[in-house]
Amino acid sequence: MSNEISKLTPNEVWGNFYQLTRIPRPSNHEDQIRQFIADFGRNLGLETIQDDAGNIIIRKPATSGMEKRKGVILQGHLDMVPQKNSDKDHDFTKDPIETIIDGEWVRANGTTLGADNGIGVAAAMAVLESEELVHGPVEALFTATEETGMDGANGLGKGMLKGDILINMDSEDEGELYVGCAGGEDANVRFNYTEVPVPDESIAFKLNVTGLKGGHSGLDINLGRGNANKIFFRVLKEAYKVCGLRLASINGGNLRNAIPREAFGIVTVPYATADKLVGLIAGLTTVIKRELTATEPTMKIDLAKTEMPSGLIDEDTQTRLTHAVVACPNGVIRMSDSMAGLVETSTNLAIVKSDTETKSVNIACLMRSSVDSAKAELGSRMESVFSLAGAEVKLTGGYPGWKPDMDSPILKTMQQLYQAKFGRIPEIKAIHAGLECGILGGTYPTWDMISFGPTIRFPHSPDEKVNIESVGKFWEFLVETLKNIPAR
Repeated sequence: MSNEISKLTPNEVWGNFYQLTRIPRPSNHEDQIRQFIADFGRNLGLETIQDDAGNIIIRKPATSGMEKRKGVILQGHLDMVPQKNSDKDHDFTKDPIETIIDGEWVRANGTTLGADNGIGVAAAMAVLESEELVHGPVEALFTATEETGMDGANGLGKGMLKGDILINMDSEDEGELYVGCAGGEDANVRFNYTEVPVPDESIAFKLNVTGLKGGHSGLDINLGRGNANKIFFRVLKEAYKVCGLRLASINGGNLRNAIPREAFGIVTVPYATADKLVGLIAGLTTVIKRELTATEPTMKIDLAKTEMPSGLIDEDTQTRLTHAVVACPNGVIRMSDSMAGLVETSTNLAIVKSDTETKSVNIACLMRSSVDSAKAELGSRMESVFSLAGAEVKLTGGYPGWKPDMDSPILKTMQQLYQAKFGRIPEIKAIHAGLECGILGGTYPTWDMISFGPTIRFPHSPDEKVNIESVGKFWEFLVETLKNIPAR
């Protein structure tokens, strides 16, 4: 089933992507993929460097007659987001991705596919190994741990690269050229609690919120999808008020840049209100599904009897935690004034998890904005919400956005090339996701930068898929661009 994708065209891209699906590469588990890429470059006889941040740089000389063209850096990140359906048995640190050709698309079997950013990496590999392509000096920059903090981009040193033009291949709509992106920052929140005994005459349930679509917290944040953590605590607040429900543990979401699809908690109620709880959950499920009819038709909220927990989160902390999560900003905060249809500022309440060893509940939110002052204001708002609730709040991991340059020479060149080849003018856009261009441009301020890629839908979720035809057009456009890079 999986190896069928290696027979798709262009073979040079799909064959490399198939190899990438065989190698486990979730964020922070990238040793195997780094070794594979380093061996790939050395086996081609190309200069190959690994820096202290885990980035791999491979240099390929210009083809004959192209030596005086500007140097191009082809850039993509090596890691992928590890998301799977709850009923899928898959270990991202050990198991290969099972790929499926589904009509016009390639997807995975119950997990993320890794087309983000595997297709970009595969295309760079195809350029490096080709003996037929025409191009000037090329450097391939494969960055580390992009998905959980852009560690590789942040750690890239000055003077490591020699090129003039950065082509980032991490965008997800074929026929669009990206010239700007949002910056981001993490809000890390901690509630400390005291474990208290379960009251007598109680019954324990596992409360589950499942069946949501999730998705990329930048690209999909404007689609109105449900957030499992927000739904869970909405239910918890009402059930505490009506039924005396108490919280023992919570496990909602697992990646700061993915909209949480599932949340699971262990709760207790008095025997006397158990039936009332069942009815309340059924009623809230109907109400919330009606609110999210178009976006979350498969959402489920259910209860299952379970073993009695050893203890509960104390009532005061449960109340403060619940109010804070319910009040926490989430989703689109503001749309852009300068670019129609673009989200300017957003936040994703990504993770809420309790830890019985440290007796704490930890929350992670990822804030994004293309306006630095708006990002700072949102961070202040998040800090206020959780500080008022008595939690510890730290804002960390901030990274800059990428400001559009509409006079970019590579933008003008690629616009003309795309129109000549495909008969239409490509759209020029900025993206509400965090591309590495903003960080890399800070280290290399003279670079002329652009981003493009094939059509990928629902990244950061098990519904991730890449359009087959768009990969072919993406590759043809890359080949044409390299052939027409201007002289120095």
